Amino acid sequence: DQGRADAQRNLGSMYHNGQGVKKDLKKAAQLINLAADQGNAVSQSNLGGMYQNGQGVKKDLKKAAQLFRLAADQGNADAQSSLGYMYHHGQGVEKDYAESARLLRLATDQGDAAAQTLLGYMYHNGEEVVEDYAEAARLYTLAADQGHAAAQLNIGVMYRNGQGVSQDLKKAARLLRLAADQGNVDARTNLGGMYIVGQGVKKDLKKAAQLIRLAADQGDATAQASLGGMYYNGQGVKKDLKKAARLYRLAADQGDADAQSHLGYMYHHGQGMKKDYAESARLIRLAADQGHAAAQSCLGYMYHNGEGVVKDLGEAARLYTL
Repeated sequence: DQGRADAQRNLGSMYHNGQGVKKDLKKAAQLINLAADQGNAVSQSNLGGMYQNGQGVKKDLKKAAQLFRLAADQGNADAQSSLGYMYHHGQGVEKDYAESARLLRLATDQGDAAAQTLLGYMYHNGEEVVEDYAEAARLYTLAADQGHAAAQLNIGVMYRNGQGVSQDLKKAARLLRLAADQGNVDARTNLGGMYIVGQGVKKDLKKAAQLIRLAADQGDATAQASLGGMYYNGQGVKKDLKKAARLYRLAADQGDADAQSHLGYMYHHGQGMKKDYAESARLIRLAADQGHAAAQSCLGYMYHNGEGVVKDLGEAARLYTL
C-alpha cells in the first residue's frame, strides 16, 4: 500500500500463481504494472510476458516489446531473451536477426536457457551468424543441462545425426526421452521413430506406438501420419484401416504430404473407405505439388489410365519424369 515496488511485484506474482490468494490475473497485472511504473525490471519483464500472452490484459505485442525493452536495457536476462525472441519472429517489432542475436547473446551470457536454445538454433541454421554446428551443439547443451526441453530435443537430434558432435545414438535417445517426458511433441515423435527402427534403443513397436500416439494427440501432423502408418501395417497396434484413414486425414488436413499420398492411395483402392477416384486424385495432387515422389508417380498412373482425372498421356509422362 506504500508503493514499494518489490511488495507490489511479489503480491502480483501471488495473484498470478494463486499462491495464498485466489488466482486473479487482472489483479496480478494491476499490481505488477504499479511496480513496473516505478522502473522495476523484473516487473517490466513479467508484465511484458502478460501482454505477450494476453494474461490479465488484452494481448498487445507492441506493448510487450516496449516493456521487455525497458527491462532488457537494465540487464534483465528474461527480458533480453524474450525481446530477442520477438525480434527473431517479428512479433511486435520488425523482424531483425541481428538485433535478435545481440539480445540473445546478452541473455546467454547470463545463463538464460531459452536464449541459449534460440541462439543455438541461429548457429544451427546460419541466421545472421555463420552456420556453426559445434557452437549450436555447445549452446544447446548448456540449455539442456538446465532441463530446457527444446534444447534437449535439438541436441538429441544432433547426436542422432552426428551434427556438431560425434554420432551417439544412445545419448540421442536419452536426451530425447528427457524432452519427451516434459511433453515435447517433436521429441515424442523422434523417439518413437527410434523405437521403430531400434536406433539407440531396443526395437519396440509398442513403445513406439505409445510415444507417437502421445504426439498425435497433441495434434502433430508427422505423428498422426506415422501412427496412421502403424495402424495401416499393424505395427505395434492391431491393424485397423479405418483408424489409419482417420489419422491420415488429420495429418493431410494439416498439409502433411505423406499423409495426403497415403490417404489418396487408400481412396484409390477402397481401403478403409469407399473407393473414390476423384478424392484420391485430389489428395495425391496435393502431395505431388509438394514434390512427393510416390504421389507424383501415382498421379501419373491416374492420368495414364484416366482414373479420377481426364486421361492425359502427356501429363502422365511429365509426372513420371519428375
